[in-house]
Amino acid sequence: MKLIHRTVLCGIGLSMCVGGTFAHERKKSEDRPNVILIMADDLGWGDTGYNGNPVIKTPYLDQMANEGIRFNRFYSVSAVCSPTRCSVLTGRNPFRSGVFHANQGILRPEEVTIPELLKEKGYSTGHFGKWHLGTLTHQEKDANRGRVGNTREYNPPALHGYDQAFVTESKVPTWDPMKKPVGKVSHLGWNALEEDDDWKPYGTHYWDIDGNKVTDNLDGDDSRVIMDRVLPFINKSVKQEKPFFAVVWFHTPHLPCVAGPEYREMYKGQSELMQNYAGCITAMDDQIGRLRSYLQQLNVDENTMIWFCSDNGPERNTPGITAGYRERKRSLHEGGVRVPGVMVWPQRVKKNRIVDFPAVTSDYLPTIAEVLNIKAKKMPNQLDGISLLPLIDGKQMKRKSPIGFCYPNQVSLSGDRYKVYARNGKLEFYDIINDPYEKKSLSNHREMEKMQKEMREFVKSCKESFDGKEYGTKSYDKLNQKWKNPYGNEKKK
Repeated sequence: MKLIHRTVLCGIGLSMCVGGTFAHERKKSEDRPNVILIMADDLGWGDTGYNGNPVIKTPYLDQMANEGIRFNRFYSVSAVCSPTRCSVLTGRNPFRSGVFHANQGILRPEEVTIPELLKEKGYSTGHFGKWHLGTLTHQEKDANRGRVGNTREYNPPALHGYDQAFVTESKVPTWDPMKKPVGKVSHLGWNALEEDDDWKPYGTHYWDIDGNKVTDNLDGDDSRVIMDRVLPFINKSVKQEKPFFAVVWFHTPHLPCVAGPEYREMYKGQSELMQNYAGCITAMDDQIGRLRSYLQQLNVDENTMIWFCSDNGPERNTPGITAGYRERKRSLHEGGVRVPGVMVWPQRVKKNRIVDFPAVTSDYLPTIAEVLNIKAKKMPNQLDGISLLPLIDGKQMKRKSPIGFCYPNQVSLSGDRYKVYARNGKLEFYDIINDPYEKKSLSNHREMEKMQKEMREFVKSCKESFDGKEYGTKSYDKLNQKWKNPYGNEKKK
């Protein structure tokens, strides 16, 4: 697959673009850009070529970074997947909704989501790949939480503003996603099954928007399997002359990592684990290139806003790297939440930029809302994210409030320069600009007391939302969850 090159219009074509009705139609299009939110699963900050990985090949992500906005400080709002995914769709910290950890809580139906807001604006809405915000069936055993009679956690995309879906509850192998080799295999992954190999069902299924199990076209690379559903959705929307919103949440490179033979061959000479890890990432990257090429073929690439990030830092015991940032997945130190982040929107972002502004997954909703001029009354719940539209337009920005992060027994606030962090109540304080790798905790700093107070207020606000401050206790009562205090036991001071 070749790298994408833009077509430059000139002569008569260019004259038409700036005159009369065509200019009016272009302005109308700008008012409702297509939106695609892509997310990798457990991809470390240092796992892309543009962030300096010396082994893993990601030419299409590198191209996005070279054409659009590359965020040096892009954060997942949590150190694990489900909470971050909740923040993407709601613009809120997931502790407000009770999504404290992977496989805990659900995206509460009372939450206002991006697909709900965009559907009111005439968008087609689709979700593809991982869901992990509730179960997809209560009639059979499926994945981590789906089981007969478990209606409490039944929470498919259809309840949240989506027209179309092709989703799994949780993880699958990154090659032949429905299959697992018979016999003892490592939880880290295995080599792709060959034709005569025995296999058994992995136990996690793909489901459509109507709750039907999907059984066709499920062999080979999982990222390709997902993209095979995304492209027809986009094509249908374009034919209907409707703007589209597509969430594409790849499973790659979440364990178990399995790469097809052609991708493993690209990393010949590396360890078997690295061949499968790097291979599945390059396979995912190919599908991102395929997506962008398809948008060009349909002549909708210029006014399509594409965001890419990871849901948290790299898993332990994998070749994933943080490029020196401290700790990994399940930690609110930088290595667990600072992730690759890029955005392209050719019609509005004409020149590539590298920005150090701290952005987070909760910023997606308010950014898209401002782009579409969606009024605040449509978003009655307290937002934690902010609109990044001024940044997109090349203006300087500063966050009025630090970004809040919660995780069981951990909490932190990260501002433009300083970061306060606590594990079981034990405080640490960092100058994240001069010490991005968090090597030295500062003491008695003039900002520390102020940020510590802000952190307490932030956690209190999350607890109030969890208890039903904005929309009552219907979901709270149904789920019967208990609050997970991110300060933990606070025994250590």
